Amino acid sequence: MECNPTSRNAKGIDIMIYSQDAKRKHAIQIKSLTKRNPVPLGGKIKESSLFLADYLIIVRNMIKAPEVFITTPMRIREEIHEGRNERGLLSYWLHPRSYEKFKNNWDLIGNG
Repeated sequence: MECNPTSRNAKGIDIMIYSQDAKRKHAIQIKSLTKRNPVPLGGKIKESSLFLADYLIIVRNMIKAPEVFITTPMRIREEIHEGRNERGLLSYWLHPRSYEKFKNNWDLIGNG
């Protein structure tokens, strides 16, 4: 698969990959963390680009020793938590125990 990396932190899909013959393509949402924290998903989950993606990739320990977790938005949908942040605003997140089972799950995406 070829890869077109994201150039900035913008709303929407972060990476679009496609097969060498361009018959298959996948949208990827990336979430990065500096340590073992919940993944913040924002305050509007229904409008989130997360559910436009085919795959969710979480990269943890970005600075020292990156760890990669690969899943699909549908596999984690039921594990998304909802609550209020310190300012009282609605917020959604994914706990580490919900994504750690997908460590190095590269086979999910496959080859080009």
